[in-house]
Amino acid sequence: MIVEQILVTGMAVFCYLVADERTKTAALIDPAGDYDAIFEQINRHGVTVRYIINTHGHFDHTSGNAHMLEKTGAELLIHEADAGMLGSIPNRVLSRVTGGKGSPKAVRKLADGDVIEIGEVRLTVIATPGHTPGGICLYAPGHVFTGDTLFTEGMGRTDLPGGSYKKIMESITGKILALPDDTIIWPGHHYGRFPKSTVKEQKRAYR
Repeated sequence: MIVEQILVTGMAVFCYLVADERTKTAALIDPAGDYDAIFEQINRHGVTVRYIINTHGHFDHTSGNAHMLEKTGAELLIHEADAGMLGSIPNRVLSRVTGGKGSPKAVRKLADGDVIEIGEVRLTVIATPGHTPGGICLYAPGHVFTGDTLFTEGMGRTDLPGGSYKKIMESITGKILALPDDTIIWPGHHYGRFPKSTVKEQKRAYR
């Protein structure tokens, strides 16, 4: 499994290229902008992007959807509880602030336990509400992409509409930190000193 962490936009969003080395198929997680940097990695690995996956519906993670869908022909996936955020007026307006535009609708609405197949790579959807109602993490053995649920130093905001401190803490302690200790945590933003962490490291802060 190929994982490329790509820092994009002035909001320090991490986009991820996740690919199957044998079949040369791939998914992009939160390709919010800085498209040249993203395509540099796509071309370097010679992969075809089949899916664009949003970890949640906030504009800073979805503003690049339209451009990347047009360029790749991929399918857009997001959790069913956040799907309505993609076409909202605030999403469309704020997306332009970051150089993107409003997102098309998702082709597939995800639910907890769904599996996204990328060649021989399988990403399992873990519903992790708290930052938004439809926030998700994506798990493959040894790796978890946590979006804005958990960073390397802190967690996502819960004071925005749909946020819940109680729920995000349940998501972190009951789901993410229940994964094997050596699981690499790939966060949704570069907030803090470190671009990645592990479940074992994060347990020190939350348990």
